[in-house]
Amino acid sequence: MGQWWRENIIEGTRAGDIIPDLAPRSSDKVVTKHRYSAFFDTDLQTVLRSLRIEDLVICGVMTNMCVESTARDAYFRDYRSFIPADATGAPTEEMHCASLLNLAYGFARVTTTAAIVQQMERSWRRQGAA
Repeated sequence: MGQWWRENIIEGTRAGDIIPDLAPRSSDKVVTKHRYSAFFDTDLQTVLRSLRIEDLVICGVMTNMCVESTARDAYFRDYRSFIPADATGAPTEEMHCASLLNLAYGFARVTTTAAIVQQMERSWRRQGAA
């Protein structure tokens, strides 16, 4: 990726630090990615399949690079992906919107964080009632 970026985010450096509010718990599975897609050369698909996960919420930066690459790869692997437009970002609004438009056209459902949380709460209530 050095051909595209003067500065990469390197694990173990300040730029690569995880924001404390987003830090994984000791029970969380951490997948370290090395390319734009979280599926490329990682065990992500194995982890998801073993947990019988079919739906993914993909967020982060950059919408036009990592988020879009991961969502496209998820589609090719038969996952349903949801992209909260307010939980992704790109260097420009044009890049952000262009990627969301492309993803919504055939790879993922573009939505909001609030809508995803609302749907998850409904699902948990239904599961609790069963």
